[in-house]
Amino acid sequence: MPFTALGLSADLVQVVAEEGYTEPTPVQAAAIPLVLAGRDVLAAAQTGTGKTAAFVLPILDRLRSHANTSFSPARHPVRVLILVPTRELAMQVDESVKTYGRTVPLRATVVFGGIPIEPQTKALRAGVEILVATPGRLLDHVGQKGVNLGQVEILVLDEADRMLDMGFLPDIQRIIALLPPRRQNLMFSATFSDDIRRLSGTILRNPATVEVAPRNATVDTIRQLVYPVDRDRKEALLAHLIAQNGWRQVLVFTRTKIGATRLATYLDRRGLEAVAIHSDRTQPERTRALEGFKAGTVRVLVATDVAARGLDIEDLPHVVNFELPWEPQDYIHRIGRTGRAGATGDAVSLVSIDEADLLRGVQRLLKKAIPWTVEAGFVPDRNAEPEPLRGPSTGRPGRTHHYAHRSPGRPRSGSGSR
Repeated sequence: MPFTALGLSADLVQVVAEEGYTEPTPVQAAAIPLVLAGRDVLAAAQTGTGKTAAFVLPILDRLRSHANTSFSPARHPVRVLILVPTRELAMQVDESVKTYGRTVPLRATVVFGGIPIEPQTKALRAGVEILVATPGRLLDHVGQKGVNLGQVEILVLDEADRMLDMGFLPDIQRIIALLPPRRQNLMFSATFSDDIRRLSGTILRNPATVEVAPRNATVDTIRQLVYPVDRDRKEALLAHLIAQNGWRQVLVFTRTKIGATRLATYLDRRGLEAVAIHSDRTQPERTRALEGFKAGTVRVLVATDVAARGLDIEDLPHVVNFELPWEPQDYIHRIGRTGRAGATGDAVSLVSIDEADLLRGVQRLLKKAIPWTVEAGFVPDRNAEPEPLRGPSTGRPGRTHHYAHRSPGRPRSGSGSR
């Protein structure tokens, strides 16, 4: 099915073609006609399948009648509010709005924390029809009376499950209370938990449901592999894999900010250009790190889960879980940074004995075993005792179990978390 069959205006179809896309992804094919028709939509799709364009393109078409070139802010009230969980995702969505909307004279801006608020306030007061925002910074602007949400016609919650995970539900409820009751509501996410489905029942009105993939699925173009390794040899194994295989663009995930900084320093000192990105870095630092990574001057970007949803890097070939995440669903979001838009990618996990339960949780979620191999020279110690893992909030030791390895020696491959 071509984009011309979805009901989009000819100029938007032309813009999509200029961006190199000839056929819509499944979520785009299913959602775009529904959004154009004014329906509320609850859409779940795998990460990397084009969710952003699935709501941005029809929204631009729906707002076309409001487009104007007037200098008066009153002629440019906020008509679309797109809420996202992270700064990186906010910038990505704003970039998509401006890229796809270059033929439609609608104003758009983005607001998020970590940078001075004054330039954002100035942009809002000049008038914008499309506002992309993180919940906390948007409420800052509301508190300063810098934005009026009384004319919003369309509300989008993007990566809504992540917003719940990050504790944004009270902020979301405060924001929704500021919006007109009659509006179109769209919820898009990689996955939908039962909590999200309950939330949708309080926001959406007779929604059309779009699910183009099974819940908690990963895309088939991602090759997943586990390397069992002793915890104190993870850094060396990662450096070895990057150098030995000639990986040039590698996104590595850690669980903690200090862990990301230490690992980036370790790799950088060994000639593998690496930078850490996490919530303690200033927004200019994060932006420079991302730009360097995309440009190729940074070979390894080490990130916490703050970057798991917001990064959009074309043809990213390698994602590495230096540590498995606490929540199995975050594994899906992490590895979804590769294998996007039909491209292939590799997702590698370095798993120590104390992470056996975390690996089993991931495999239960995926409903399949992940293949594994032992790298020569990094055979784990079969007699090692697992160290207790400390959870993200309580600090108490978590459960640990042994997993058995095959006899040390030459590398062996198999499946599961043996």
